[in-house]
Amino acid sequence: MHSVLLVDDEVFARKGLRRLIDWASCGYRVIGEADNGEDAYHIIRRLKPDLVITDVRMPVMDGLELIRKTTENEPEHPGFIIISGYNEFSYAQQAVRYGVHDFILKPVNENELKAALRQLDEKLRREKLIRGKKRQLFHDLLVEAAVKGEADKASLQAWAEQLGIRPGEAVRYVFVEINDRHPWAETGPGFADEEECGERIRRVIDRVAGTETETLLHKHHNRFGVLLTRQHLDRFGGDCDRLARALERELSDSLKTPVYVYVGAPVDDLRRLGDSYRSARDTLLYKFVVEPHRAVVHEQVRDLHLQYIDLDDELYRRLMNRIEENRPDAIAETIDELFREFAVKRYVPEAVKAAIHRCVSGTVRLLNEEGLDERELASFEPIVAWPDYNVTPRELKRLFLRFVLESAEWLGKRRKESLRGTIRHIRAYIDEHFRENISLKGIAAQFYINPVYLGQLFKKTYGVYFNDYVLRLRVEEAKRLLRQTDLRIYEIAEQVGFSNADYFVTQFEKLERMTPTEYRKQWL
Repeated sequence: MHSVLLVDDEVFARKGLRRLIDWASCGYRVIGEADNGEDAYHIIRRLKPDLVITDVRMPVMDGLELIRKTTENEPEHPGFIIISGYNEFSYAQQAVRYGVHDFILKPVNENELKAALRQLDEKLRREKLIRGKKRQLFHDLLVEAAVKGEADKASLQAWAEQLGIRPGEAVRYVFVEINDRHPWAETGPGFADEEECGERIRRVIDRVAGTETETLLHKHHNRFGVLLTRQHLDRFGGDCDRLARALERELSDSLKTPVYVYVGAPVDDLRRLGDSYRSARDTLLYKFVVEPHRAVVHEQVRDLHLQYIDLDDELYRRLMNRIEENRPDAIAETIDELFREFAVKRYVPEAVKAAIHRCVSGTVRLLNEEGLDERELASFEPIVAWPDYNVTPRELKRLFLRFVLESAEWLGKRRKESLRGTIRHIRAYIDEHFRENISLKGIAAQFYINPVYLGQLFKKTYGVYFNDYVLRLRVEEAKRLLRQTDLRIYEIAEQVGFSNADYFVTQFEKLERMTPTEYRKQWL
């Protein structure tokens, strides 16, 4: 919608113009009034309207002088329509020379004014587009130069004036980061054109902050940069945290996805903008520490010590065991613990990335050992590609849990299929070698199976624990030897796999409710 300034020394004329037409239906909105050219000129410089509708004869500065001064001194000047009660050729000549769009005689006819506005609409749109591109280009160049400390003083002064920044006023660099917009999101990819997305962010910022000067964004990789000025903070009493939280809330609601707002430290000179930019960049590192808060101000986190550390080995081994055991509840619980560790130990994003990568690699190794190709999993691509997108800790946990659960289920099915035969071989091996010094761990290693998983599988298949099964075999063999031979008790203990005769007697008695000697006497 185009903004309009009405200029006439007669208040009734201005009010009459306001009521004459439905400005909004024509694509315009009246943003101000002035009763002389000098006041109008100051308003033009401050509000930067798209169109000025002005009378000619006014005190202090007339309309033609206002047009001349504005077109000569303001690079981005508005369009003009003259409304006058004097049909003088000299006025029309000067109006043409200054590029005035139309010259309308009083009393103003509603249809004539509407026709002039409609005719001007397309021209204003083109000019605004060109002007906007020039401003954006100038802004982008100055952001990059200022961040590097390479901007010259004259350019910075012009930039400050464009942004409405007064000398000595604090500015902050801010990153706006849109999250969870990826092809595997639960709500769909939700991809929006980058230009459209930036425009929506700009509109929300201007609406929340109520700024007079349009906010300009600078595109970075996967996020947008914004300069917060006094104008943005005025509505919030200068409270940067309140503004950041309001922006995070409104942006997330508008874009229908989580948005983070990272606010850098304030600087009182655009020549030091690089300091604010770098502090905002440092604030990005606290993403996994501040969750669920998504408005992060540098001063609030700068004293929190971050860590570039490796994942705890014990936690990693526990997760791998849970995967091999295919216990969904235990897997979810372990992953919850993993993400709590990210927050409590203050992992930087790169450390989180390394930890997830290690767990994914370990899971892939388990799959490959069973001849499974991880690329066949629907959850594999998301958990490998997530670093290319902005994702919240909650979304990363969802993607990771999905991958691990799918892997564990697939692994369990494959092992169940392959171990039906293997478990029979293992039982046959035990039946043949129980007299020897065998153990669950040793047999698991021999058959390349996780010992915990083997123990569970043995119990599930045969309804008895491994150690109890071996003990029963040994006791049954001992009973046979007690019945059929004259071997001494310690000799029988050795032959059935016990290295300690007393322990043999204890275990025999536990199962048979009598000692080996008492059992032998029954057969004499």
